[in-house]
Amino acid sequence: MKKLLYVAMLFCLGYMLTVVPASAGKTKFVTIGTGGITGVYYPTGGAIAKIVNKKKDVYGIRATVESTGGSVFNVNAVMAGDLEFGVVQSDRQYQAFEGIAEWDGKPQKKLRAVFSIHPESVTLVAGADTGIKGIKDLKGKKVNIGNPGSGQLQNSIDALAAAGLTLDDIDAEKVKAAEAPGLLQDGRIDAFFYTVGHPSGAIKEACAGARKVNIIPITGVDSLYEKFSYYAPSVIPMKNYPSAANAGADVPSFGVKATFVTSSDVPDDIVYAITKEVFENFEEFKKLHPAYAVLTKEGMLQGLSAPIHPGAMKYYKEAGLK
Repeated sequence: MKKLLYVAMLFCLGYMLTVVPASAGKTKFVTIGTGGITGVYYPTGGAIAKIVNKKKDVYGIRATVESTGGSVFNVNAVMAGDLEFGVVQSDRQYQAFEGIAEWDGKPQKKLRAVFSIHPESVTLVAGADTGIKGIKDLKGKKVNIGNPGSGQLQNSIDALAAAGLTLDDIDAEKVKAAEAPGLLQDGRIDAFFYTVGHPSGAIKEACAGARKVNIIPITGVDSLYEKFSYYAPSVIPMKNYPSAANAGADVPSFGVKATFVTSSDVPDDIVYAITKEVFENFEEFKKLHPAYAVLTKEGMLQGLSAPIHPGAMKYYKEAGLK
């Protein structure tokens, strides 16, 4: 009898192993590439992960966040399969999919859009003692334009070009945005560009030191709007930076949008779950960072230049957004 029972147990176990999928019950880990920890990308990735992880028992998805070099790095890592998702400037999404700029002749046709997030302004911060009042005043000055692999690097070059300047006209530094406030306060640079959502920890840091700084208006760049569809006028709300020397009236600039991207190789169910949780917890999501205050569900489907991932599209159709 014991022998028969043992054989029966072995048979049942073998049957279970045959019919139960190997993936059943397994947690699916996904990583979101962001940016420097003082920018808005890092808390954005954290906000998305927080909402998704609340439902890890429902979807079996565990999201983690990685601080990275920014947009270009994130696109390349997502395309290589090293990241499942990334936060990327809308201009970089366009360039990668179309095969221009860093991806010249190598269009990233597996790149997929999920949704767009907060607006990002090209922000120019300068020491008040430098005499810099506009972009043209950067000529001959030491300016950080952003690290290779960041979205802001090309934005800086475009802003300079619109003002009739090239990199040869300035003493260009190419360090990460998180390092720029310290360099400015130490007098090692005269100014820095940073494409970022507001309020920004890095901009607050730059304004809070002993050296007085101004946030410089970026105007006269209408040629950029004609040339690049992903650029739009923006405004930097100065109420966020009361320590700036020019605190008061809001500062005009131009900018892009932060977007959330993935690869066509990422399964539909994972993208669907993440999209659904962000949109169905929309009011909670908006409260996770001040930069999200202006978000609307409809606006989060704008500024996307790569095809929308089928998993995200499934939710948008269900929700009547598409």
